[in-house]
Amino acid sequence: MSDLPFSSKHREQALIELHSIADWMRWCTTQMQEAEVYFGHGTDNPWDEAVALVLQALALPFDCPEMLYSTRITTTEKERILSFLSQRIESRKPLAYITNQAYFCGLPFYVDERVLVPRSPIGELIEDRFQNFINPNSVGSILDLCTGSGCIAIACAHYFENAFVLGSDISLDALDVAQLNLEQHGLDERVGFIESNLFERIPSDQPFDIIVSNPPYVDAEDLADMPKEYHQEPEIGLGSGVDGLDLTHQILAQAASYLSEEGVLIVEVGNSWPALQQAYPELEFNWISFERGGDGVFALTRKQLEEYFSSH
Repeated sequence: MSDLPFSSKHREQALIELHSIADWMRWCTTQMQEAEVYFGHGTDNPWDEAVALVLQALALPFDCPEMLYSTRITTTEKERILSFLSQRIESRKPLAYITNQAYFCGLPFYVDERVLVPRSPIGELIEDRFQNFINPNSVGSILDLCTGSGCIAIACAHYFENAFVLGSDISLDALDVAQLNLEQHGLDERVGFIESNLFERIPSDQPFDIIVSNPPYVDAEDLADMPKEYHQEPEIGLGSGVDGLDLTHQILAQAASYLSEEGVLIVEVGNSWPALQQAYPELEFNWISFERGGDGVFALTRKQLEEYFSSH
């Protein structure tokens, strides 16, 4: 680590010899690749990460015309890029925490270290309005358990314009961030947030057509072995017991009581899905395939849940 690109020599060389946006994208790509940073918070390779870093440092949109890549930038702008890159490499901070911005379902969200960086494949289901699991036009209410930044709840409100969405989380810090995002998107009339330990404070007198959850699901072994980037995130949003399923067991046991008659439960359990399948061998999980990648997300109907838990 003694020959980091942010030594005085490397820094001065970059400031003097790199001129265009493309120069800095290329150079940042090389630095991150050589530093072996981990990509898993919005991108999966050094080039895409470098493009995102440079464009955000310059306050340019992601759909910035490539013809602008050849334009020159000022010393102040170069310093900002170097600052972002320094944080990304030296502290292993995810880019979303550096810029305080992440995108989910094509929508911008404020994020910081109080919440996980949005990255759930459930976004693909929201954009498709869960149509493979329920009639979208019949959806009047949605519950987002473990809402974090509020990205799933707010995205659901965007795609279900006639639905009320309730997001819940045990973390007051996370709910503060969710509220910031709610104000940013101007959906106060159709989205609400509540502090709740799963279903503990969720009203059961008005059942939900969809319950969606991306709860903590990382098992203890995987949590210890995760790259440094993930250890920047709140552990309360990642770990869930030895097998990663402590919260999922509770969700399965209680969800039917909060679902409408034709309601559906959608839950992400990531790499813990084999352990979940083994724990409930007689429960016919509908494991969902994604066009844009991702796995470990299942769907179950209220009827399936009631039938299983009434006989076990």
